[in-house]
Amino acid sequence: MLAHLTQVLVAWGPLGILLLSILDSSGVPVAGAFDAFLILIAVQNPSIAWLCAGIAVVGSSVGTLLLFYASRRGGRQFLAKSASESRTMRFRAWFMRFGLLTVFVPALIPIPLPMKLFVITAGVCGTPLAEFLGVVVSGRTLRYFGEAWLGVTLGHESAGFLKTHIWHLIGSAIALFAVLYCLVLWRQRKAVE
Repeated sequence: MLAHLTQVLVAWGPLGILLLSILDSSGVPVAGAFDAFLILIAVQNPSIAWLCAGIAVVGSSVGTLLLFYASRRGGRQFLAKSASESRTMRFRAWFMRFGLLTVFVPALIPIPLPMKLFVITAGVCGTPLAEFLGVVVSGRTLRYFGEAWLGVTLGHESAGFLKTHIWHLIGSAIALFAVLYCLVLWRQRKAVE
């Protein structure tokens, strides 16, 4: 049933993209990959590719905010109950160390990274809303407009391009994380001096 619903939403074009991006980013499992749908629409109808990319950014931001607020409300109670668990505290310390880099990289790179887990952690840890939203919007904007460009430019060859370059994308994600982490460390050292 969920796969059929997804196909119907894709057939709706921009409205389907909006609903799918909200569902996908709010934690509702969507059958198939949202990124593939966005590229498919860009291939099939290049005249609305940029509109769909913009709508995807808005929908993804709304869905992510729903998950962020839900975790913010329920997360404090969870932390209070599980504060003694070492695994929970280690993960929270890890998030506090790497911060919003853990949200930006999965928001940007279209490979399966556990973004929802980091969105929930950001909500639980009380990350400021403006910073969180800025990171999500910037990552999703680069990702979705890049995918629209890929669909418009390469057409039906887009899927082959992504399959061929999956290791490049993974390497880019790791390199990006490393560079951004070094910048965060440098900024923290400058602030102490």
